[in-house]
Amino acid sequence: MININYGHSKPIYEQVKDGLRQLMLSGVLTENQKLPSVRELAVKLTINPNTIQRAYRELETEGYIVSIPGKGSFVAAENGALAARKAELKEKFLAAAAELRAIGVEDDELVSMLKEGDAR
Repeated sequence: MININYGHSKPIYEQVKDGLRQLMLSGVLTENQKLPSVRELAVKLTINPNTIQRAYRELETEGYIVSIPGKGSFVAAENGALAARKAELKEKFLAAAAELRAIGVEDDELVSMLKEGDAR
Protein backbone atom coordinates (compact mmCIF):
# COMPACT_ATOMS: atom_id res chain seq x y z
CA MET A 1 0.00 0.00 0.00
CA ILE A 2 2.37 2.72 1.23
CA ASN A 3 6.13 2.37 1.35
CA ILE A 4 8.03 4.28 4.01
CA ASN A 5 11.73 5.00 3.51
CA TYR A 6 13.16 5.82 6.93
CA GLY A 7 16.45 6.96 5.39
CA HIS A 8 14.77 9.47 3.08
CA SER A 9 15.11 13.19 3.78
CA LYS A 10 11.36 13.64 3.29
CA PRO A 11 9.45 13.51 6.61
CA ILE A 12 7.48 10.32 7.23
CA TYR A 13 4.11 12.12 7.41
CA GLU A 14 4.77 13.54 3.92
CA GLN A 15 5.63 10.07 2.63
CA VAL A 16 2.34 8.78 4.06
CA LYS A 17 0.45 11.73 2.59
CA ASP A 18 2.09 11.27 -0.83
CA GLY A 19 1.42 7.54 -0.77
CA LEU A 20 -2.25 8.01 0.04
CA ARG A 21 -2.58 10.77 -2.55
CA GLN A 22 -1.02 8.50 -5.18
CA LEU A 23 -3.45 5.71 -4.30
CA MET A 24 -6.36 8.14 -4.71
CA LEU A 25 -5.14 9.61 -7.98
CA SER A 26 -4.47 6.18 -9.46
CA GLY A 27 -7.96 4.96 -8.52
CA VAL A 28 -6.84 2.32 -6.02
CA LEU A 29 -8.70 4.30 -3.37
CA THR A 30 -12.01 5.41 -4.82
CA GLU A 31 -14.27 8.28 -3.84
CA ASN A 32 -16.26 7.79 -0.64
CA GLN A 33 -14.09 4.78 0.29
CA LYS A 34 -13.30 4.57 4.00
CA LEU A 35 -9.62 4.92 4.86
CA PRO A 36 -8.03 2.81 7.58
CA SER A 37 -8.31 4.37 11.02
CA VAL A 38 -5.31 6.32 12.25
CA ARG A 39 -4.50 3.52 14.68
CA GLU A 40 -4.89 0.74 12.08
CA LEU A 41 -2.60 2.47 9.60
CA ALA A 42 -0.06 3.33 12.30
CA VAL A 43 0.12 -0.32 13.35
CA LYS A 44 0.35 -1.51 9.75
CA LEU A 45 3.17 0.92 8.92
CA THR A 46 4.72 0.66 12.41
CA ILE A 47 4.83 4.40 12.91
CA ASN A 48 3.43 6.81 15.49
CA PRO A 49 -0.33 7.48 15.21
CA ASN A 50 0.38 11.23 15.44
CA THR A 51 2.27 10.93 12.16
CA ILE A 52 -0.77 9.38 10.46
CA GLN A 53 -3.04 11.99 12.04
CA ARG A 54 -0.89 14.78 10.60
CA ALA A 55 -0.96 13.22 7.12
CA TYR A 56 -4.76 12.81 7.31
CA ARG A 57 -5.20 16.39 8.55
CA GLU A 58 -3.15 17.78 5.65
CA LEU A 59 -4.99 15.63 3.10
CA GLU A 60 -8.25 16.94 4.50
CA THR A 61 -7.03 20.53 4.25
CA GLU A 62 -6.05 19.89 0.63
CA GLY A 63 -9.50 18.44 -0.11
CA TYR A 64 -8.45 14.85 -0.77
CA ILE A 65 -10.27 13.32 2.20
CA VAL A 66 -13.22 14.11 4.42
CA SER A 67 -13.28 13.23 8.11
CA ILE A 68 -16.57 12.52 9.83
CA PRO A 69 -16.36 12.47 13.65
CA GLY A 70 -17.22 9.03 14.97
CA LYS A 71 -17.23 7.50 11.48
CA GLY A 72 -13.67 7.92 10.17
CA SER A 73 -11.95 9.40 7.15
CA PHE A 74 -13.14 8.91 3.60
CA VAL A 75 -11.80 9.68 0.15
CA ALA A 76 -13.47 12.89 -0.98
CA ALA A 77 -15.78 12.82 -3.95
CA GLU A 78 -14.17 14.02 -7.18
CA ASN A 79 -13.60 17.66 -6.57
CA GLY A 80 -11.49 20.59 -7.58
CA ALA A 81 -8.47 19.43 -5.54
CA LEU A 82 -8.17 16.12 -7.37
CA ALA A 83 -8.86 17.68 -10.75
CA ALA A 84 -6.30 20.42 -10.08
CA ARG A 85 -3.67 17.88 -9.00
CA LYS A 86 -4.28 15.76 -12.11
CA ALA A 87 -3.93 18.85 -14.31
CA GLU A 88 -0.74 19.87 -12.50
CA LEU A 89 0.80 16.42 -12.92
CA LYS A 90 -0.22 16.26 -16.58
CA GLU A 91 1.43 19.64 -17.19
CA LYS A 92 4.64 18.46 -15.50
CA PHE A 93 4.58 15.23 -17.47
CA LEU A 94 4.15 17.01 -20.80
CA ALA A 95 6.94 19.47 -19.96
CA ALA A 96 9.29 16.62 -19.04
CA ALA A 97 8.38 14.71 -22.22
CA ALA A 98 9.01 17.81 -24.35
CA GLU A 99 12.40 18.35 -22.71
CA LEU A 100 13.33 14.69 -23.20
CA ARG A 101 12.37 14.93 -26.88
CA ALA A 102 14.45 18.11 -27.22
CA ILE A 103 17.55 16.26 -26.03
CA GLY A 104 16.98 13.42 -28.45
CA VAL A 105 14.93 10.81 -26.62
CA GLU A 106 12.74 8.98 -29.12
CA ASP A 107 9.00 8.39 -28.64
CA ASP A 108 9.42 4.62 -28.23
CA GLU A 109 11.87 5.22 -25.37
CA LEU A 110 9.41 7.65 -23.75
CA VAL A 111 6.70 4.99 -23.94
CA SER A 112 9.11 2.47 -22.43
CA MET A 113 9.82 4.89 -19.54
CA LEU A 114 6.11 5.32 -18.96
CA LYS A 115 5.56 1.57 -18.88
CA GLU A 116 8.51 1.19 -16.50
CA GLY A 117 6.82 3.66 -14.14
CA ASP A 118 3.66 1.52 -14.18
CA ALA A 119 5.68 -1.52 -13.13
CA ARG A 120 6.90 0.15 -9.91
